[in-house]
Amino acid sequence: MAQFNVPPVNRWCELKQDGEEYLRNEFEKRIIIIDGAMGTVIQQYKLKEEDFRKSAKFCGDDNWNDDKFKDHPKDLKGNNDLLSLTRPDVINEIHRRYMEAGADIVETNTFSGTTVAQADYGLEHLVFEI
Repeated sequence: MAQFNVPPVNRWCELKQDGEEYLRNEFEKRIIIIDGAMGTVIQQYKLKEEDFRKSAKFCGDDNWNDDKFKDHPKDLKGNNDLLSLTRPDVINEIHRRYMEAGADIVETNTFSGTTVAQADYGLEHLVFEI
């Protein structure tokens, strides 16, 4: 079996209670709303190739400023899952917009976060990080 170097989970906010317990309780009371599409909303931002290559600061976290994609040999535009690493500010804003619109749950931005999909960009080694 392959061994993977899984990065530690970086929660941006504390969990106030067990997620499963919370959802089970809420399902008994009301209809739970999940977010909408990510890809079509990301397209509204009109991002350019450099947006998929740069490392933006997120909440003052210096770990986002490493420029590891600056000289990547393949085009990265269109790899929306990569934006979780290069433009977390955009992904966070989209998630916040869904929450403000009434969503109770937001999904991860990992529609093509598989080794097969990321191989198109030469980034299959980043699937766990994405």
